[in-house]
Amino acid sequence: MVFFQICNIFAENFEKKMKILGIGNALVDILAKLPNDELLKELNVEKGSMNLIEEKMRNDLLEKIEIMDLKMTTGGSVSNTALALRQLEAPSGFIGKVGNDEYGKFYINELTEDGVDLHLIYESGFSGTAIAMITPDGERTFCTYLGAAAGMQASEIQKSVLEQYTHFYVEGYLVQNHDLIEGAMKMAKSLGLTIMLDLASFNVVASDRAFIRELVEKYVDILFANEEEALVFSGKTSTGEAIDDIARYVKTTILKEGDKGSWIKYNEELIHIPIYKKVKPIDTTAAGDYYAAGFFYGMVHGAGLEKCARLGSLLSYYIIQVIGTKLSPETWEKIREKAKEILNS
Repeated sequence: MVFFQICNIFAENFEKKMKILGIGNALVDILAKLPNDELLKELNVEKGSMNLIEEKMRNDLLEKIEIMDLKMTTGGSVSNTALALRQLEAPSGFIGKVGNDEYGKFYINELTEDGVDLHLIYESGFSGTAIAMITPDGERTFCTYLGAAAGMQASEIQKSVLEQYTHFYVEGYLVQNHDLIEGAMKMAKSLGLTIMLDLASFNVVASDRAFIRELVEKYVDILFANEEEALVFSGKTSTGEAIDDIARYVKTTILKEGDKGSWIKYNEELIHIPIYKKVKPIDTTAAGDYYAAGFFYGMVHGAGLEKCARLGSLLSYYIIQVIGTKLSPETWEKIREKAKEILNS
């Protein structure tokens, strides 16, 4: 019975022309493939973490990696999800803040070209950049200079923008600005939007656990977390205990366990979804962002939770096989065909 109720909820959203608006840090990713872990040790950063840095460290780090084969692409967790949704021909919007530099222009051009409805805030100065260091095991570690993104304020978010959407997707990386993330969620909730949060990174959760738990309890309807994030958030020692703990706060919990698949809990219903296919990851950047895009694509089409998760796994499978956050037009064509097969199965 519960499973069919879930389907009906998503079908109702579809009838209401479900539209997802994301809010997050507007960043340009600078991707560097490292030969080993030595640079991470030199920087004293934990592998797989996201670290906020100042402008001087950004400049120093850019000097250290300039001899490597670098790639530049648009970044930011929710921004990646919005782009992937548009490639699936589903509507998506994005709120973020950019500067008036070359990175800001690059970011705007890329997202506009791909059809994301941008609701950007502009300021003078540098745009945010995230240096993603990818080790041979495919793990990525971020050193992020937020630049203009750090200056986004709740007062800059317009009610008229939120009113155009049904669902509001928030990245946990915004937690460094308490007023912004809580103000945005509060406004969206008052307008009747479904609030969805991705916990972003285990060290982000660890740095502000009490505040994040309070946000989740007060505002969040759907929560995405990977295994490490869920364990830190819950304070538990197993994923089973962690998902049970999170489910006390939200209607729907999605817990991702990498190559072990993902778990979804809705009320008392617990579903396990295996990965799409086994593959050695080249770069795990945006794996969670693409999972969310696939999941949302299923929601937009009124699919049940299992199909939504299968679609998430499908997108994750493809993005971890490339460096960065972009896939080729040919790959997207394959994904759209396979996504339709899942929806119709």
